This record gives sequence, C-alpha cells and structure tokens, in this order.
Amino acid sequence: MNDQPGTSDQRVHFDPFSDEFFNDPFETYRQLRDHAPVYHNTQYDFWALSRYEDVASAMRDHDRFSSAKGVTLDDFLDPDPLTPEGVIIMMDPPQHTRMRSLVNKVFTPRSIAKLEPMIRDVIETAARAIDPASFDVVEDFSALFPVEIITTMLGVPPDGRQQIRHWLDALLLREPGNISVTPAGREAAVSMWQYYYELVVEKRAHPQDDMITRLTEVEVERENGTVTRLDDIEIAAFASLLGGAGAETVTKLVGSAAVVFARNRDQWQTLQKDRSLIPAAFEELLRYEGPSQYDIRWSNVDVELHGEVIPKHRPVMLLNGSATRDERAFPDPDRFDIHRGHSGHNLGFGYGIHSCLGAALARMEGRIAIDVLLDLIPDYEVEVTGLERVKMPNVFGWGRVPVRAAKR
Repeated sequence: MNDQPGTSDQRVHFDPFSDEFFNDPFETYRQLRDHAPVYHNTQYDFWALSRYEDVASAMRDHDRFSSAKGVTLDDFLDPDPLTPEGVIIMMDPPQHTRMRSLVNKVFTPRSIAKLEPMIRDVIETAARAIDPASFDVVEDFSALFPVEIITTMLGVPPDGRQQIRHWLDALLLREPGNISVTPAGREAAVSMWQYYYELVVEKRAHPQDDMITRLTEVEVERENGTVTRLDDIEIAAFASLLGGAGAETVTKLVGSAAVVFARNRDQWQTLQKDRSLIPAAFEELLRYEGPSQYDIRWSNVDVELHGEVIPKHRPVMLLNGSATRDERAFPDPDRFDIHRGHSGHNLGFGYGIHSCLGAALARMEGRIAIDVLLDLIPDYEVEVTGLERVKMPNVFGWGRVPVRAAKR
C-alpha cells in the first residue's frame, strides 16, 4: 500500500456535505490518513488533517490554529452564515482564558458528581415511559433526557426544555450537497436565541439557583483591563452553546451504542455480567463512533506538515473522528472492544484549551444511560431497515434507532 503523504491524491475525495460523509465516513478517513494526511479540497478550499498525531497536536496549538473564525465548515463557506458571536469555543487566549475561568468551577467532576441523583432520576423517568418490546432508542429515549438535564441546570422552565431540542434539530439539519442552514433552521436559531435572551433578562431581574443566574452575577476582566459583568447578549450566547452541546453529544452517543452493541452482542452480554466495565465501554464508544467528527480551526500562519504547506488564513478541519481510528495510535482500530486499554488521549471531547467543558457531565449521563438500557433491553435486536443517520455538519450519529426485544 502506498503510504506516501500528499495533499490531493486522485483516489481520495472528501466532501463533508455529502451523504457518504453523513452515513459512513470511515473508509474515506482511512484513505485520507494513508494517501493524503494533509488534504486540500479544491471545491470548498479547505484543508484537513486526519492522523492522530497531527490532529492532537493541532488541537493543542492555538497559536498556529485559531478557533476564533468559526465552529463548523459552513461558517467559512456559507455566504450568509449563522456564525455565533461571544461564545467560548470561538475564542483564543487571553479572552478564552478569562471566560473559561468563569465556568470551569461549574463543570468540575466533583460538582457534576453532586448532580448524579438528579441525572439518574431524569434518565430512569424517561426509561419508565418506554415499552421495551419495541421502541426507538433515539426518539423515545436518548433525545429526551440530555436536553432535559442541561436546560434544568441552566434554569430553563420545564415547558421550554424540549422546545430547545426541536430548535436545535432544525438548526443543525443539513440537506446533502447544500452548505447552508435551511430556512427553517434560520428561523429556529432566531427563536432559540430570543428565548434565551428573554430568559437571561428574567433571571437578572428575579435571580434563582441556576447557572444562568450565576452567570449574571460573575465579573470578568476585559481586554482593556476593566472589570465588568457579562451582558445579556454574552450570557444568552453562552447558554445557547451549552444547551446545544449538552443536548447533542449524549443523544447521538447512546443511539450509536444501541447499534454498535447489537453488532457486538458478546460485549453487551459482558456488560450485563460486569457493570464495572461501563466506563470503559463509554470511552470505547467515544473513540469508535463519537458524535463529534471534526473541529474547525483557522491557520494563523503557513503550516508545513508532511512536506506540504497549509497556507495561512485557511479553514482547517481537524478530523478527530478519523484520528481515533488511526492504526498508528490504536491497534486494530476498526474493531470495537470494551476491554481496549486507551494509551492516547481520547479526542472525542476535544483536547487542549478547548477540551469540552461538559465532558464530566456527558460521561456521567452516558454511563447511567447504558446502565439503564442494560436493564431495559437485556437482549434486543435493531430493526435495521428503520435506521436513519442524521445529516448535521459536525454531529455524527443516528436520528432513528428502532429496536425490539429479541425472540429467543
């Protein structure tokens, strides 16, 4: 096999807006790693890194690879992008450092551990409403509880929590081959932002014990040295980010878990016998089929890698979904194995200064959800004809996963 690096090997075509990418990008990833680890897409004029060492290094290198220009590739390509402003994932130091310090204490493993009774209650409540004989793991289960949990933490009233999920789904939906947010997605984005803005105004006037209220009370040092409170627009943007990230990741990961374990029944039965393996199973799911397939960066300078030069001021995709399938870092990477010993950093929740704020929360939700599913469907089958992938810019997973109790 030819393992010589290159930027545009004719055998490799990578289109992140195609059905191929939405449905199963992993063979394309392998071709990129082997033949074009520094890939240039001439149609959209973006670059992509796919090997573990390169992706992990770039994630840590905020000097050369900036986060300030966009969140997804369409932020760079859409002539009328819905690019968020004032959100922490689109900041570089020192602004990022100041904002991150405000929220780190909210998402420490210790503080998240205190939420476990609430989290378990929400997940078990969702499970009790299900007929285990036949249901959809996503629509009837994993889509419901993550948004309920994160919006409860934020302070969203009960009647608004699932509406947030519907707005997010519309905002993230893409039509294959179309880089733009749909008209319905644009309308949803405006509605969601307005909802959060009005909620922030309400919390400032009538404080409660929730995250949005606490954000109205904190002070931050600005670039000019002055110390002020966050304004309503900044808090609304931050709440939108947390609500979205907190809802999508676990939803897709749990849906993928049902499909992956149906294809690896022996490992599902192993978990039945030994629940202490659930944390390791979660990490393997995150590596094997994580909901985040790429991060986007902006090259501040010319970057030379593998004998190629990524020009400055270009969008660069860091394909963490490929990196965690890289045989250079993970032996037999296309084999799902809950006993796998992870020696490298799991890039599913990012790396470096932009590592996921809510990783501890997502891990707890995922572990509890798997534990609950083990009781709900100890032996099950996936109705393969009903499987349906989502078509979202950088969220990978299933929109529908119908299952039924196995007949033995």
